[in-house]
Amino acid sequence: MEGNRDEAEKCVNIASKAMEAGDNEKALKFLHKAQKLFPTNRAKALLEALTKNGSSAAHGAYRRQAADNAENGGAQTARERTHESGGGESSKGFTQDQLEGVQRIKRCKDYYEVLGVSKEAGDDDLKKAYRKLALKFHPDKNHTPGATEAFKKIGNAYAVLSNPAKRRQYDVTGGEEPSGAGHSHGNGGGFDFHRGFEADITPEDLFNMFFGGGFPSSSSHTFTNGRTSYSHHPDYRQERTEERGDGGFSMFIQLMPIVVLILVSILSQMMVSPPPYSLYSRPSTGQTVKRQTENLHVVYYVTRDFKSEYKGSALQQIEKNVEDDYVSNVRNNCWKERQTKTDLLYAAKVYRDDRMRKKAELMTMDNCKELDRLNNLFRGG
Repeated sequence: MEGNRDEAEKCVNIASKAMEAGDNEKALKFLHKAQKLFPTNRAKALLEALTKNGSSAAHGAYRRQAADNAENGGAQTARERTHESGGGESSKGFTQDQLEGVQRIKRCKDYYEVLGVSKEAGDDDLKKAYRKLALKFHPDKNHTPGATEAFKKIGNAYAVLSNPAKRRQYDVTGGEEPSGAGHSHGNGGGFDFHRGFEADITPEDLFNMFFGGGFPSSSSHTFTNGRTSYSHHPDYRQERTEERGDGGFSMFIQLMPIVVLILVSILSQMMVSPPPYSLYSRPSTGQTVKRQTENLHVVYYVTRDFKSEYKGSALQQIEKNVEDDYVSNVRNNCWKERQTKTDLLYAAKVYRDDRMRKKAELMTMDNCKELDRLNNLFRGG
């Protein structure tokens, strides 16, 4: 952050020249950029005044702030800053209760404290706490200085704690938030957030998910995970919609290989014909006609038109495949029976459990008996 100070100062100077030329839109753009690079009181003062009263008031506000900082080290309450700007949106007042609420959120050191819940709080507790606080601190309803940052912090807290994976990681690393200029966003002095613990959704979108839309407002509040900015452009929602549209197309491109693989898999299954026989009756494929192989007398099932399609050497090959499949199944099942019996006898010996021993001795071992029968047939043949 410290390395961006010079670049941020350049952006502020460009913004000042743009304000003198009457280009407020350009000024806003560079002031926001300056705050992202390196937050300063100068850029913040110009931003607040510019978004509320225009460029002339912005210069006046900056001069007033500089004088105050020289006298008392920059100390100034949120209420004094609100009354200084005068007119426009700032004319909307706020109550003492709202001011104290913002200050409480500002002092919180972890997300549990922000929502006012315990570390054992469940999903219902988190939702209840978020609903109450989001309605109280939404910037369209609460005009206290710092309410926007409080609203963002509340959204971040809920988004992290309601995500089981993020919550576990958050609990492991601890709740103390980093302090110092290197970690500060510069929005409200003390509203620091954990690196890696920011929400995957903006506070506004989270609010809309809960309440189906925000409060009506003449100005638009644009929230991002890294910063909070203000825009007086009425078409910002349209811009966000267009951005989401581009993102949807990009996601579609990324998913294309998966879609192609699924389609190829489905087509392959449709093109591969099922085997002409089954060791079990399968009404779904029409293999319900019972037959026996000539050699080992293995029972298998075919369709009604099987007899007309397979004759001579073709039939002999089908029956050989049936017997191979059958012998393979019996051999595998016999191995499983022997393994189960061995495990039971071992457990009975270790735990001295007669019940397990009797269960092992009573196993019928049907597949092993069938395998012995088949081996006798092979030897006899």
